[in-house]
Amino acid sequence: MNQPAADALPLIQLRTERRSNHPWIFQKMVEKPDPKPRPGTIVEIVDREGTFAGRGFYNGHSRISLRVLTQDPDEAIDEEFFARKIGDAIALRRELLQLDAITDAYRLVHSEGDGLSGLVVDRFANTVVVEFFSAGMYKQRDVIKRCLLAHFPDADLYAFAEEHVQKQESFDCAIPKSPPPTVIHEHGVQFHAAPGTKHKTGFFADQRDNRKLLSELCAGKRVLDLCCNSGGFAIYAKAIGGAEEVVGVDLDEEILEIAEKNAYLNKVKVRFVQADIFHWLRDAAANNAKQFDVVILDPAKMTRDREQVIPALKKYLDMNKLAMSAVKRGGILLTCSCTGLVSEDQFLDMLRRAAYYANRTVQVLKVTGAGPDHPWQAHVPESRYLKAAFCRVE
Repeated sequence: MNQPAADALPLIQLRTERRSNHPWIFQKMVEKPDPKPRPGTIVEIVDREGTFAGRGFYNGHSRISLRVLTQDPDEAIDEEFFARKIGDAIALRRELLQLDAITDAYRLVHSEGDGLSGLVVDRFANTVVVEFFSAGMYKQRDVIKRCLLAHFPDADLYAFAEEHVQKQESFDCAIPKSPPPTVIHEHGVQFHAAPGTKHKTGFFADQRDNRKLLSELCAGKRVLDLCCNSGGFAIYAKAIGGAEEVVGVDLDEEILEIAEKNAYLNKVKVRFVQADIFHWLRDAAANNAKQFDVVILDPAKMTRDREQVIPALKKYLDMNKLAMSAVKRGGILLTCSCTGLVSEDQFLDMLRRAAYYANRTVQVLKVTGAGPDHPWQAHVPESRYLKAAFCRVE
């Protein structure tokens, strides 16, 4: 799977000059090659004048026809390239960020954020999860595996691709046997993780810093965790934050079973409720239920379709308006969106409108995102998907 000599690479020509250093080049910008290379083939890219523009993966079946990996004419896309890029990404986490001192669960490779478009790698204790988002990265799976095992020789590797990605990118990735479940540690708190299950892992490392920050606002407070998933924010609030009472609400019964196990693992009492948050919040408001000092709202991704961004924002508006009704005057609301297609500006504008319709005043204290193990390059804002707004509600 190594790259052949540069002069043997298939040549792909652009229809225009290359005026951007963004790694994605879309189908409409690319001349149709004849013959057409197979999806995921490493190619040489030239602009319409024939000037070198980069090397990367070609996929004529995908809306993103080219994923540029290098713009250096002297840099080959071979095993040495992947070893260097993956090594640099791991060094960022372990040497610069020193994440091993606080957790054994973090992102090792964040796709475009680490210059490896279409590849995401997460660590969960001794399990390393590899997710492919492009046919090109899938074709390099053996090389990627060797590079990762060089850093984590005793790890269980689990590699997969979502069905919608396989369809979009035109490749087939057989579902492997799931690795054994594990327990991860983070800031002294423990969580079950089970890669390969319906819930991917049952744990989201990207909220690590936000969980810690939120816990610092919970001492002696009543806390409500909406869309609580496996109980991350709820358990932090009790175990680290010293909250008086914590309630977690989620519709998914299976994930709440994991949440219960996580609470038991940390020897904390959290009341988990299986319910639709819309119904639960409306019932609470109708019954004049006691409001909470701290409310967290962290729903799942709303859409992957650009055509569905407006409906997604409407859902965010409705749930934020209801969540605000559960916050006592002067209380804290942490509201999040992991929908990458919704920008931070759109999310904050939605929050403004939700406050208006809820007849509440929202004071934004801080807007954050994913932890630094999810870096994004300045010229590729698409990698910056998570928005988290810490607010005081009057």
